Amino acid sequence: MTETLYTQLIGLCTGTLLLTSALMVWRHSLLASIRLLSAQGVALAALVAVIGAQEGEAELLLVSLLILATKGIGLPWVLAHQSKATIRTIEESPRLNPTAALLAVTLLTILSYVVVSQLIGLGTSVGSHAAPIGLAMILTGFLLLITRRRARSQLIGFLLLDNGIATVAFLTSGGVPLLLEFGVSLDVLLVVLILHVFAGRMRNKFGGTDVDQLRELHD
Repeated sequence: MTETLYTQLIGLCTGTLLLTSALMVWRHSLLASIRLLSAQGVALAALVAVIGAQEGEAELLLVSLLILATKGIGLPWVLAHQSKATIRTIEESPRLNPTAALLAVTLLTILSYVVVSQLIGLGTSVGSHAAPIGLAMILTGFLLLITRRRARSQLIGFLLLDNGIATVAFLTSGGVPLLLEFGVSLDVLLVVLILHVFAGRMRNKFGGTDVDQLRELHD
């Protein structure tokens, strides 16, 4: 793979990661957010595959397949595991309107570039130049956790945060061993399954998982 093609593919993958993060904040539909999360998982798997192909490491190619199976297919399937007719009706009512949310994502992205360039420097490699996008995904994940009211929407923010951490790891250090990634993926899948079941029981018992309404029940 030529250096020019490698740079273009890294830019395409990281651009897709950042775009899907911004769209998750903008869209209020739970089904749309789950589809964007799936697309982000595919983009992350493609990013790892590109790095693996450039460095000639077969282990990274296997890690990319694992990421595709878990983050691109498995986790979104778990989140969408109910009738489409039901999930299409679920609309989030975030604490920020779409314009303010997109402005916040823009500011967080700029902040990420400033922080990374001041603390560790952007360096000369393609990966280090793209690393601020991973930090921007982490901050955007925190933004989703803070501004969303429903438990499942906050779970999507948690998974976006996890994707951001993985993006920084792969761009700055060339990735993690296959067994470590396998263990982390299983942990994340287990957490999502537990929270998904817990949110389902809360919805059946209280008729919803809106955090503000549940707080009123507590009061």
